[in-house]
Formats: sequence, C-alpha cells, structure tokens
Amino acid sequence: MLISKELEKAINAQIGREMGAAMQYVNIASYFEADDMLHFGRLFFDQAYEEYGHAMKFVRYVLDAGGQIAVPAIEQARADFKSPEDAVRAALGWEEEVTKQINALMDIAVKEKDYIAQEFLGWFVKEQLEEVAKMSTILTVLKRANGNLLMAETYVMNALTEIEDVEGGAG
Repeated sequence: MLISKELEKAINAQIGREMGAAMQYVNIASYFEADDMLHFGRLFFDQAYEEYGHAMKFVRYVLDAGGQIAVPAIEQARADFKSPEDAVRAALGWEEEVTKQINALMDIAVKEKDYIAQEFLGWFVKEQLEEVAKMSTILTVLKRANGNLLMAETYVMNALTEIEDVEGGAG
C-alpha cells in the first residue's frame, strides 16, 4: 500500500469536502440563475462540475495507492444568499478554507516523506491559487460595478468567452 492510514483518512475527508463544495456551487449558481444572471450561473455551475472532478481525482488517487474509500457525510450547503456579493464572498471564503485543507494534506505528505502524495497534491496547491484569485477577482468586479449587475454580468460573459478561446485553442 502506497498511502498511510493517516493520509487515507485525511483524503477521504477531503473527498467529502470537495463534494460539499460542488453542492455549494450548485446553490450559488442557482441563486444567480433565479435572478436571471445567467453568465454568473454558468460560471458557478462550471465550478460545481470542477469540484466534483476534484473529488474524483482524490478517489482515484486513494484507490491507485491501495487505500480504501470512505466518504463521510456531507454537510448541507448554504443557500440563503442576500446579494450577488454575499454569494461570491461565500465562494471566496470557501476557496480560502479549501486552500488550508489542501495545505494540511501536503503537511501530512511532507511529514511522512510521501513523495508520490506530494507530487499529486502539488497540482491541488496550484489549483487553489487559481481558484482564490478567480473568486477574488469576481468579488472585486462586483464591488466596482457598484450595483450595476449588467456590467458585472458582461464582465463574466467576456471572461468565460476568453477561457473558451484559450481552452479551445482559438487565438
């Protein structure tokens, strides 16, 4: 077995948190879609899929390392957003918390001198930088829009188009 019981248990907990994040992003996306902010909705639905994908990466790692999966109960996701800023602030707070969780996993891998786990977790460390930066930028855009949600929605639409162009190889 290439994974310690301590790291296996910690990653199983992280699988639950990643699935919880997916549910949280579904609620945020639904909040925006219900308010006809369809681009914000799409952005957060995409985030939900991404978080589920993260959970599945952890599942695959544990199984490949000879461990056992035991996904914990998932806490109910928040759905009572007061404003677009409140929803994005919740997403940013979540990503900051996940960053701490990923760092804690890396701490275990470093302590155990588990270089395979360190290599695997390195991807998540970089991913968290992107996630926190993205949510921080979106929150800043909402604040600068000063209540002009159409302007913020246009920004998100343009950002999504740029991402598709880059990922699709257009240029």
